[in-house]
Amino acid sequence: MPGKSPADLALTVRDRRFGRGQKMPHHWLAGDPVASAWFTALSASFPRGEAMFIAAVKAHRDAADPVLAAQIRDFIRQEVNHSREHLAFNRAAEDAGYDLAAIDARVAALVAMTEEKPPVIRLAITAALEHFTAIFSHQFLTRPEHFGHADGDLAELWRWHAVEEIEHKAVAFDTLLHATHDWTARRRWLLRAVVMADVSRRFLRNRWVDALELLAQDGITGWRASWRLFAYLWLKPGILTRVLPAWAGWFAPGFHPWQTDDRHLIAGYQANTGQAGLHSPPDTSASPASA
Repeated sequence: MPGKSPADLALTVRDRRFGRGQKMPHHWLAGDPVASAWFTALSASFPRGEAMFIAAVKAHRDAADPVLAAQIRDFIRQEVNHSREHLAFNRAAEDAGYDLAAIDARVAALVAMTEEKPPVIRLAITAALEHFTAIFSHQFLTRPEHFGHADGDLAELWRWHAVEEIEHKAVAFDTLLHATHDWTARRRWLLRAVVMADVSRRFLRNRWVDALELLAQDGITGWRASWRLFAYLWLKPGILTRVLPAWAGWFAPGFHPWQTDDRHLIAGYQANTGQAGLHSPPDTSASPASA
């Protein structure tokens, strides 16, 4: 049986704005064209992707128990804020010289293809992608050097986003458990495994292509671009190498995102920034779906 989300978990909506009125440097992340291209490619995928996540989870809210329904509500509020801030980030990146039109078109086409699938498949895709964002976020917060040399407000945007991704990392997963509560454990595991394998292939391929496109706009092309991007992702700082064990954990039959309890990262962020935000207290009258 899968584990459960912590009974005292509360999702905090930190309604913040970043970088308004500031000019973004073209290579905004430590002057590094590769790092800047990779993270800008990630940001370019977020607004449409997060809108897809919201729709996939919201479709199951009405039938959820009170705890899960409240978490879905706050998940949506957090994701709406994330979309708004990454839209602003993406506009600033375009003003700084990046052309994101082709990336946005590819993301739009992929989202449209996903929206043609049955609701439970869309939900499984969302849960898989939320696992990616959670394990990336864990790395961003445990290894501050990822954004240590970025402009302060831009770095804070990514830290803020990472904190909330960790906080709501199990909402889509718990919603999937709720939606498949009458399935056998084997059938549910097969769905998770097959979807994650496909999502991983598409996510890594598409972000790779997107980052190479942005590097080409800087005149970095061919094998040099591929090697520099590979070295950045897999060697130093090697974020893909570092998240590989946590990614593989998804395939364990009894996996649950909160088997890794990293709420100390949230607490550390709030202690350092004073950004406790607004939240709805957990409803302890029922337990999260955990079939």
